[in-house]
Amino acid sequence: MARLVASFLLSSMLVTTAIAASIFSVKSKYAGQERSLAAFKEHDSLRQLRILAVAGVDLPLGSSGRHDAVGLYYAKIGIGTPTKNYYMQVDTGSDLMWVNCIQCKECPKRSSLGIDLTLYDINDSSTGRMVYCDQEFCQEINGGQLNGCKANMSMSCPYLEIYGDGSSTAGYFVSDDVQYDRVSGDLQTTAGNGSVIFGCGARQSGNLDSSNEEALDGILGFGKANSSVISQLAASGKMKKMFAHCLDGVNGGGIFAIGYVVQPKVNMTSLIPNQPHYNVNMTAVQVGGDFLKFTTDLSEVGERGTIIDSGTTLAYLPEMIYEPLVNKIISQQPDLKVRTLHDDYTCFQYSESLDEGFPNVTFYFENSVFLKVHPHEYLFPYEGFWCIGWQNSGMLSKDRRNITLLGDLALSNKLVLYDLENQVIGWTEYNCSSSIQVKDEQTGTVHLVGSHSIPSACNQNAPFVIIFIFLTTLLHYLFN
Repeated sequence: MARLVASFLLSSMLVTTAIAASIFSVKSKYAGQERSLAAFKEHDSLRQLRILAVAGVDLPLGSSGRHDAVGLYYAKIGIGTPTKNYYMQVDTGSDLMWVNCIQCKECPKRSSLGIDLTLYDINDSSTGRMVYCDQEFCQEINGGQLNGCKANMSMSCPYLEIYGDGSSTAGYFVSDDVQYDRVSGDLQTTAGNGSVIFGCGARQSGNLDSSNEEALDGILGFGKANSSVISQLAASGKMKKMFAHCLDGVNGGGIFAIGYVVQPKVNMTSLIPNQPHYNVNMTAVQVGGDFLKFTTDLSEVGERGTIIDSGTTLAYLPEMIYEPLVNKIISQQPDLKVRTLHDDYTCFQYSESLDEGFPNVTFYFENSVFLKVHPHEYLFPYEGFWCIGWQNSGMLSKDRRNITLLGDLALSNKLVLYDLENQVIGWTEYNCSSSIQVKDEQTGTVHLVGSHSIPSACNQNAPFVIIFIFLTTLLHYLFN
């Protein structure tokens, strides 16, 4: 989820004592549920409105469907003293961290996700502090002093986010302690906390309000802007802008790490400059043993390259890529009886092994980086059929036509590394239900970090969750 109006740029964000590695537990919204192409595509359609809005595309505001502000993964974090738990969307496509506040009359009071929603009240926290308009922080994020603001006056520092579908959140900035778990050994943690500045949502509109059945308490952004969580942590001087995620496509969880990942190592490709999201240049597409041939250079398709987005469920390809790719997949089984379900999904019945009967799809990027997607990852069960998860962006509305966007369908079961210090990104196939190695440079020790469960009212049937690893010592770029 990304912004249509970029409200503010946060700078000096995180004040902490010296800590080692730390974690937030995260789980998938759809963990333990049968995957539904219909639900996935509805989620993606609304999400693309938000992503493309900040890319300079003129989109009509509003949507005919629900605004899925939930995304696919959410974290339970503790805020305040004494600590209260909040469930927040984890999103690599949004920037600002904000949570619903006690003054909000339109905020959701309940959620169908099986979690207890909590409104933040600064008066209930001994460590909560208002951010006022005359403070250096507020002046910096607003590009100067706010109108009507005078020195030593108790005027709050406001924020406003307007999203591409017309929904909005507005409120004011506060600072408070955020609680998390520090990595202290192999698969071991101890308690830690730090003070952060975040938005306190006092007014929600559109589908961010009480009409949202699958509501959460707020959003935890991991986008590229200075307002994102990763940028806040980097601004503290304790770490660099580097993080990784590994989404388990089987068990619905994985790992989300910030900092110095020792193993596995991966090759990296450059991010396209001056883009608000994680965009890269695609150079070739291979289906099985054959490279697809195109009349147009892939670098000229679309205006922003290929978007890498863990918050989108499927994968969207321009018609120039989609048609030969799907035709090549289907041609592997000449006896298939292909049909179109609900005017959108290319489907067929098949009872044999998917990985033996259909080809891998491999995307190539600059610097010899490639992304291989297996048949069991791009084929989905749907109403007794197997349906192809690749979607034709050429059939979307004019404003979204011919985008190239790779979501969880392509990113699951891979460790994806984001190095914003060097403006590169990379990935490698990995068992996301296992563990990775992270290094605490302060002590020189390397620890194993694996998947964990959220002890909450959430679906207890999902055995794995994503974890955030916070390494607060200096980080080095080790990847090829």
